[in-house]
Amino acid sequence: MGMTLDQFTESCRTALKTKPGTAGREAVRDLVREALKDSAFVETYISEKTPERHVLYEDPELGFTVLAHRYEGAKNSKPHDHGPSWAIYGQADGETIMTDWECLARPTEGTPGKAKHIRDYTMKPGDAYLYEPGVLHSPRRDATTRLLRIEGQNMDRVKRLPYEAVAA
Repeated sequence: MGMTLDQFTESCRTALKTKPGTAGREAVRDLVREALKDSAFVETYISEKTPERHVLYEDPELGFTVLAHRYEGAKNSKPHDHGPSWAIYGQADGETIMTDWECLARPTEGTPGKAKHIRDYTMKPGDAYLYEPGVLHSPRRDATTRLLRIEGQNMDRVKRLPYEAVAA
């Protein structure tokens, strides 16, 4: 086997500790791309039996979380951000149509935010994209897909408010 999860997460820790801010997150994105090239890594950690959201690792010091995802069949998502966190999506298998959105208005309690379509692009196996805090995006999957995703913090514990797409 090539890269192990321990090697991957230690490399992520090192990148985030030695390169603050965006530079460290871009280094982690590059590590995700490397992991996705390793078929043994993908088959071991993002298998055909992986559920939709499976936490592989959560860093006790830095808080970043490594997740494996397997989505069966088509699945769509509304525009969203990751609250105060960043996220990296890495395509392991299948294709994801990702949409970038412009924020026209941030959400408040009881009022969804407003988002305007910017562009669509296809994530193919081996692709990885960084979404900084506050950057709106939405994935669409037309068939079964597998992803490796890194969150700056575990989003299971973060309340996020909804957005709606609008024509502007």
